[in-house]
Amino acid sequence: MIVQINEKSSELMEIFMGMAQVTRCCRQDVAFCEGVTFHQFMILDAVAKRKELNMADLHTILAVEKSTTTRLVNPLISKGLLRRDKALHDSRAATLFLTEEGRKIHQNVSLCLAGFFQKINQNIPKERRADVLESITIFITAIKNSAAGYSCCE
Repeated sequence: MIVQINEKSSELMEIFMGMAQVTRCCRQDVAFCEGVTFHQFMILDAVAKRKELNMADLHTILAVEKSTTTRLVNPLISKGLLRRDKALHDSRAATLFLTEEGRKIHQNVSLCLAGFFQKINQNIPKERRADVLESITIFITAIKNSAAGYSCCE
């Protein structure tokens, strides 16, 4: 059975594929700044914002499996950017902390990203920036709400 994609769905698919292409730098396991990947920066940033972070909470933040979280965290620990301690409430759980070097790297990568996002912002017409950001936020929410529990192969 061949299903025809209507014009609006086709347009959304083109936009979605375009977004996947231009955000590829944020999804690859390639260091983009200070020797860390974007996912690793997300971890450093989450820990920096909270001062300490349970590994279990990190799975939710990254929206990845536990094994993927561990795979992303371990290099940061090996580089001395994060410290993993047993959680006080449960010896099976782990809590992450930034090291002093981790704070420096987080700050440097934040500055690097600020420059990148400033360039993006400059490429959006000033009078349209608020509308663009609002539209993208709505689009992301729609994707999250639609993807929850959905499998296209059912």
